Amino acid sequence: MSRITGNGIDVSILFVREALRALSRNKLRSALAAIGITIGIAAVVCVIAIGAAGSRQAEQQLQSLGDNLVWIEAGSRNVNGVRSGSHGMTSLTMQDAETILHQVSRIKSVSPNVDGTVLVASGDHNWTTHYRGVTPEFLEIRNWGLAEGDPFTAADVEHATNVCLLGQTVRKQIFGDGQAVGREIRINKQLFRVLGVLAPKGQSNTGYDLDDTVIMPYTTVQKKLRGKGFTWLDDIMCSAVSVDSISPAIDQINAILRERHHIQPGEGDDFNIRHPEEVIEAQIAAKRTLALFLVSVASISLLVGGIGIMNVMLVSVTERTREIGLRLAIGATGRAIQVQFLGEAVMLSAFGSLLGIFVGLAGSFVAGHVLGWPMSIPPESLIIAPAFAVAEGVFFGFYPAWRATQLDPIAALRHE
Repeated sequence: MSRITGNGIDVSILFVREALRALSRNKLRSALAAIGITIGIAAVVCVIAIGAAGSRQAEQQLQSLGDNLVWIEAGSRNVNGVRSGSHGMTSLTMQDAETILHQVSRIKSVSPNVDGTVLVASGDHNWTTHYRGVTPEFLEIRNWGLAEGDPFTAADVEHATNVCLLGQTVRKQIFGDGQAVGREIRINKQLFRVLGVLAPKGQSNTGYDLDDTVIMPYTTVQKKLRGKGFTWLDDIMCSAVSVDSISPAIDQINAILRERHHIQPGEGDDFNIRHPEEVIEAQIAAKRTLALFLVSVASISLLVGGIGIMNVMLVSVTERTREIGLRLAIGATGRAIQVQFLGEAVMLSAFGSLLGIFVGLAGSFVAGHVLGWPMSIPPESLIIAPAFAVAEGVFFGFYPAWRATQLDPIAALRHE
């Protein structure tokens, strides 16, 4: 083999053929060594795929929260050690929302929010759902589009018109697969016209169905659903101009509301400001850290597989001592012998990595089905894992190959 002077392609083919022939002499031993690499590659591919899918899910939740959302709730987070809710608290008003919009330059839009539970009915169908009374800006703040129909307008808010938008869950429960836009429904015995159907939003990170909702002008809710004298808000939804503007905007809003509500230094707030993105971003960071940790653990399987390859190659060198001595005696160079054994180690590693990719792909899609996540394999995992496996074959095959080159031809020929 060392005397071949043909072109590089012919030499490569001969190297591959010789490596396959040598490995096929002990099929079971070679297969067991390759399985170690297969398990390691499959584990790495699965972990990377599942980690990427989990991060995408968290990022979708982050996107569904809104456009740089800042959420102001009526009521303090804790009152005498007990958390209070927004309902029944009268600390937020529309004047607060307007002041925030006009005085906080880092806030580009606001929407009041008045919410609760209502019974929605049409014909023989009825459904108890959550409602929100807002302004048209709410849809932009929450990144919420329409699947069909049109949103209500500022004129509808001004005149407290009986119009609404249905979430996908409500639409299905009331109209099934039938047409919803343009039809009338009863909300607490009052007739409302359906202007549009909201695009599907899915579940929140707490499992709440965001599509189980009806959205109406907040003035309609205040005057016709909650009754006269109801002028306060449950929440104020704000959209900051950028992610970096959220924290400074929160500080400004906090100062403005404390001044407007005549809260003295040392007294607790009668409102609380939430930044839900922080929770989701923390989840994303945690999932990425966990994925990195799992990849590190899965890499141990590759290390074990590499040690298995080294063991197989050392045994192969011992078993083929006479063959090596004969090759050296007829003029083969140490480099040629070394390349031969390195080629066998790389062949084992490459075979194991290819099989590992297929096993990893299958395992990833099974895991995606179980978790209910849309699964896609990051292309980098299909490149990095095999490349690492081949490099591992070279690394762990180097010592056995080097050891083969150090044999004395005469002593090797006498070896029994």
